[in-house]
Amino acid sequence: MSKSAASKLAEHVRRATGVDVAECYQCGKCTAGCPMARWMDVVPSQIMRLVQIGDDEAAARLLSSAAIWVCAGCLTCTQRCPKKLDPAAVIDALRELSYQQGKVPASQRKVLAFHKAFLKVVEKAGRMSEIPLTALYKMTSGDLVSDVTLAPRMLVRGKLPLVPKVVRNRRQMKRIFAACRKGDRL
Repeated sequence: MSKSAASKLAEHVRRATGVDVAECYQCGKCTAGCPMARWMDVVPSQIMRLVQIGDDEAAARLLSSAAIWVCAGCLTCTQRCPKKLDPAAVIDALRELSYQQGKVPASQRKVLAFHKAFLKVVEKAGRMSEIPLTALYKMTSGDLVSDVTLAPRMLVRGKLPLVPKVVRNRRQMKRIFAACRKGDRL
């Protein structure tokens, strides 16, 4: 495989995130600190290495992996990196590419449904609100009854506000989302 073909994925990641994965020397600190690593099929250091390799096989493995959807986005990997790289941003870019190319694994489609529901609620209210988030997620994921007994108990204990709070300037929030959809940097 030619160098240009092998570096296509790394170049995509660099353009999307500003991260030059070639600088990663595989120390493993990102993986050692990752609270989600035990549930990942490809751990953060392996993700960085596969992006470095960047051939078609590596790209296919990454874009169809559960790991990029299991990542909690806690940024522990980024904080621990001695080279000041941003593995969390790399994973975000891979998640976006996986979605765009229709390669989201079936086992992770509920995670995608949650991401979409979360963003829709934040766009509408300017902040996250549990009841609309749960309702929208349950409808889009098709999982309508698994937690049906939980909500009444949470309401009785005051854990779920009946009226969601919204930010004052929701128009600004809509502008932010519109700019992101167009690909503009804020």
